[in-house]
Amino acid sequence: MSQDAVEADERPQPNPPRPDRYDVAILGGGAAGLTLALQLKQARPDTSILVIERQRHPVPEAAHKVGESTVEIGGRYLRDVLGLTEHLREQQLDKFGIRMFFSAEGNEDITRRAEVGHSVLPPYDVSSFQLDRGRLENHLAGDLAERGVGFVYGKVEDVDLRPGQTHRVTITRTDGGSQEVEARWALDATGRSSLLKRKLGLTKESEHRAGAVWFRLGHPIDINEWSDDPAWQGRIRSGRRELSTNHLMGPGYWVWLIRLASDSISIGIVTDPDLHSFDKMNRFERALNWLREHEPQCARIVEAHQDTLQDFKVLRNYPYSVEQVYSADRWALTGEAGLFLDPFYSPGFDMIAISNGLITDLVTRDLDGEDVTELAAIHNQMYLTIGEGWFKIYTHQYPLMGNARVMQSKIVWDTAVYWAVPALLYFHDKIRRLIDYPQLVWGLARFQAAMDHVQRFFREWNAVDRSQLTDSFASFYDFAFMKRAHIDLVAELNDEEFDARFAENVRLVERISGQLIKTILDEGSAEEDDEPTRAQIERWRADGELMRLVEIYEQDRAAGIVDDDWVPAAQPARA
Repeated sequence: MSQDAVEADERPQPNPPRPDRYDVAILGGGAAGLTLALQLKQARPDTSILVIERQRHPVPEAAHKVGESTVEIGGRYLRDVLGLTEHLREQQLDKFGIRMFFSAEGNEDITRRAEVGHSVLPPYDVSSFQLDRGRLENHLAGDLAERGVGFVYGKVEDVDLRPGQTHRVTITRTDGGSQEVEARWALDATGRSSLLKRKLGLTKESEHRAGAVWFRLGHPIDINEWSDDPAWQGRIRSGRRELSTNHLMGPGYWVWLIRLASDSISIGIVTDPDLHSFDKMNRFERALNWLREHEPQCARIVEAHQDTLQDFKVLRNYPYSVEQVYSADRWALTGEAGLFLDPFYSPGFDMIAISNGLITDLVTRDLDGEDVTELAAIHNQMYLTIGEGWFKIYTHQYPLMGNARVMQSKIVWDTAVYWAVPALLYFHDKIRRLIDYPQLVWGLARFQAAMDHVQRFFREWNAVDRSQLTDSFASFYDFAFMKRAHIDLVAELNDEEFDARFAENVRLVERISGQLIKTILDEGSAEEDDEPTRAQIERWRADGELMRLVEIYEQDRAAGIVDDDWVPAAQPARA
């Protein structure tokens, strides 16, 4: 990519940046802002767009930002919506799904740890990616410059939002000069600095609390080399373990290992601050000492290559929410400028994909003369509902990470229902059009109710469970209902067929929820000498919402609909 292509403020452009008026000003030129600009240009090529970014392109190709790993919705967005297949195949890494290893016997031997992940490669059209963010952003910046998108490198000092007029953006350029531009739409992609959110007082605290430290080593660590045990090696029939987003899990924490195409590896420690003091890991040496205590096998590998350390980042308390993201007054927030959930399950690009799609729908309709007042309110509520629903996957759930059996059950359930409902909606472009499908809205309400009750059930189960789980391996495709939900994301369905599939999937979510609850109820009923478990069983049996899910499971089973036994069997009690 040429220097002229990325330093777009230094050469003539179809939309010269000073002084001028634009249809859209995008505040921030990271992944969220650049993908939004591309989606807008693809949807409406005549749209005049200015991107304002502090850091001049090209940025370092292995830029160390949160969001190096994607899952299915984000993969679909990058590959199929934005058409980045060539870049992804040639410049990034295909991801081998998520993979978890649960604590066992001091975490000295990875083969002793229960493992869950793919055993075989999923089809490419439902795959996801490990991203060198700098590579991606440099590619996007060059592409956008060629499409006539304007770039100004500098800091946005202020945005004067003028609902009845064009908005005015004041910029201090990197060369020290200042300028003002006007735009009909002001779209905030400034990341955690959240310019418009702070200006408008839209910050909302999150009940979820967690912190993270992460660093990169310039050495391609391969987790598959941590053991030469043939049985452990033989679990993988196709694909490479190192290309999974690998998670090492323990009480109140998880550690990520993400291989990157630049031959770096990203390693992060994510913890519940009530269980692990952030001050014990907020510098590299402290983080390494923490690994020595909790993940000694990983620590030894890091020690062997610490001379290749490239950087070290910290976020003390990263989750946050937001009161509003879209307005008919022609402003919007996307990416981390709005809300940030958690890096577990890698939802960052999913939220960008959903948000950018809804914003593109609003902006293009408005620029084509449509009144988007009602639609802005609907899209705003939809996005916030999705975000707040996803928060429940994480809130108060980190203590479960030390219980392999409960956590494996949660991961299988969370993954299955993600593929069955939100991913299905996104792959078939239903999220931005939900207002036209009231039957889908009703199904989503049932899905959300099951989500609420099952996430609570996992916490209550963990509080009384004393079983253990070691040595075992569970592949997502071991369970027929999961394999079908995953592969069916790309099934060609007309509206009638989609409605039927969606209804079936909502029922599946309720049925496997009931199967989980009944399995644990039946086990607990046999624990005659365990007073806490017996008391919890009685509370569950008196819980009408949980028993409704059990009833759905029993009804379907009586009708001959039988799913695989996916809840791992209990092993001898933990001490």
